Amino acid sequence: MRNPDVLIIGGGIQGCATAYNLARQGVRVLVVEKDYSGRHASGVNAGGVRLLGRDPAEVPLSKLSMELWLQLADELGEETGFRSRSLINIAADDADMETLCRRQEIMQGLGYYHEKLLDRRELRERLPQVADFCVGGAVSEDDGYAIPYQAVLAFRRAALRHGAAFYEGEEVQNLRRIGSNWLVQTDKGSYEAGHLVNCAGAWADRIAMMIGDNAPMSCSAPMLMITTRVPQFAHPVVGAVSRPLSFKQFENGTVLIGGGAKGFADRENNRTELDYARIANGARSAIEFFPIIASASINRMWAGLEAYMPDNLPVIGPGVQEPNAWHAFGFSAHGFQMGPVVGRIMADLVLTGGCNFSLDAFRVDRFERKVL
Repeated sequence: MRNPDVLIIGGGIQGCATAYNLARQGVRVLVVEKDYSGRHASGVNAGGVRLLGRDPAEVPLSKLSMELWLQLADELGEETGFRSRSLINIAADDADMETLCRRQEIMQGLGYYHEKLLDRRELRERLPQVADFCVGGAVSEDDGYAIPYQAVLAFRRAALRHGAAFYEGEEVQNLRRIGSNWLVQTDKGSYEAGHLVNCAGAWADRIAMMIGDNAPMSCSAPMLMITTRVPQFAHPVVGAVSRPLSFKQFENGTVLIGGGAKGFADRENNRTELDYARIANGARSAIEFFPIIASASINRMWAGLEAYMPDNLPVIGPGVQEPNAWHAFGFSAHGFQMGPVVGRIMADLVLTGGCNFSLDAFRVDRFERKVL
């Protein structure tokens, strides 16, 4: 496919979901991915599908995305690994509970009531193995997790069935405008498309610059580890208000532990390295909150390249320097849950120039200083 209607750069969950939503409406779509779909952040993240703790600007998008996750496997005809298990953020002390109370006041003032406070007794009813020092928490009942690589492939396969094409192992090297179209040059060929969508993840700032947009993006390498099997002790997904804790226990008894510790991101060489001291701190934090985990062994550890914006909000919306160019990147280690809704939004933007959400908070040029 040398002359698609839309060319998408990047085969993560945002790119694959956008391809699916366009292809099912009869659009000729080509996805160009420099490695393979789901190779980086989208396929190796913790798989959190959460509404809890979202920035208020993200909540409307995240709420719709949660509704989409609930029926996504049926829609795509593919298993995504999604499980609705609830998510609890634990308050380790009274200061954490005060933080949760202040947030609840803010969220309810905005009309959002999905975050519920838990007192000490309610926390222990849901998490009997939690450490005695914990005083409460907050829960979002419909939250859960999915299997990242499985979900990416589900979107990819559904897009393929609707006629989308995926060219993998092909890196974009140059972009330029020819009349009303985009000429895209890769290391293996050239393509001409009416619309361009930048979903290039940790490399998206480079694509944005080729388009003419400046994005002050950084990248990092969030680390994860998974344990051997332990007796079932945690049905909900678990986080903490102010401490580095994030984990989920799968149905087979293994526990996936995160917590935000960062390894070493080597974007130039397409790789990451683990920081073993920091990942050990994450394991100790999990044991502090849930002593039962101390009986487990670490089975595997890894890190993925993730794109971050200074305000931890993504870039979603049109390019500002050239027409018919769109961005969806910089999801700052929490964009997996938003994949389904971002795919719909990007398709709407390409086809109609607008969508049903305000995207002002996600503009690519929001950090540029205004000249008076």
